[in-house]
Amino acid sequence: MPVSLDAFFVVDKPRGPTSHDVVARLRRASGVKRIGHAGTLDPMATGVLLVAVGRTTRLIEYLADAEKGYLADITFGIETDTYDAEGKVVTQLDASGLTREAVEGALAPLRGIIQQRAPAYSAISVGGQRLYDLARTGQVVVAPVRTVEISRLELETWQPPVAQVRVECSKGTYIRSLAHDLGDALGTGAHLSGLVRTRIGDFHLDRAVSLADLEARLREDRWQDVALSPELALAHLPLVQLDDAGAARLGHGLSVWLNAGSSQAAGTLARAMGPDGRLLATVRIDDVDGERVCRPEKVFVSATGSAAT
Repeated sequence: MPVSLDAFFVVDKPRGPTSHDVVARLRRASGVKRIGHAGTLDPMATGVLLVAVGRTTRLIEYLADAEKGYLADITFGIETDTYDAEGKVVTQLDASGLTREAVEGALAPLRGIIQQRAPAYSAISVGGQRLYDLARTGQVVVAPVRTVEISRLELETWQPPVAQVRVECSKGTYIRSLAHDLGDALGTGAHLSGLVRTRIGDFHLDRAVSLADLEARLREDRWQDVALSPELALAHLPLVQLDDAGAARLGHGLSVWLNAGSSQAAGTLARAMGPDGRLLATVRIDDVDGERVCRPEKVFVSATGSAAT
């Protein structure tokens, strides 16, 4: 495998393996050790797992704030300790009277900016320990509440007692908690019985490759047709277009004054592109004596035009 492999791959993660398992399998298939992923999926979940290979791993952190999309199957009448189908049943209630109208009505208060409590079985740390480690030892710990945003929450299908719901949400949103809260609101209990992630930012499921297919492509050195440009990871950031002189300064790690009248607000994180359309760096916009300047945060192309490591 060529050491110059620097790309994103949208993997359609199958049900069963962890996100870490997926990375381990791709390392074995490619021989490349520098592989990471953005947005962990539970073993039960399928769909978009964004994998970065080579220098592209430097861009993963910029996807942390990217909106995510899901198709969630929520089964009413059964609650589990993990809020999903892999947990132990803790409550069974009668959900036979539920209607589509009732479910749609209960979705409305969960849209927008809401307060959400994480599941007891989650990777959040409390007092330096993961909640799932504490839960497995039988300790009762109240999971923290945090603010998340549900920008889209729509009932796609209703086949009692299962609702399929389309979700578009901010980082940190637990779809398991969403299912649990919906069951609480309707008085029937509920758990997440299936989950497909449909996108992370601009990386969509329709561009995904199966894990088995990608493994084969990496082993046989025919991965190019399914590789995606690293620039897509920063497509959600504002663009700063630089000329040759500005690109050269940025390549040396120096700040660049922007044109008078730049509309970028101070403090904005942006992507800087050179006149040839190449991604140069991520930059932070600053205000110096009333004028805008961009300061490099991560430089991807050096002053000599070579890729920075």
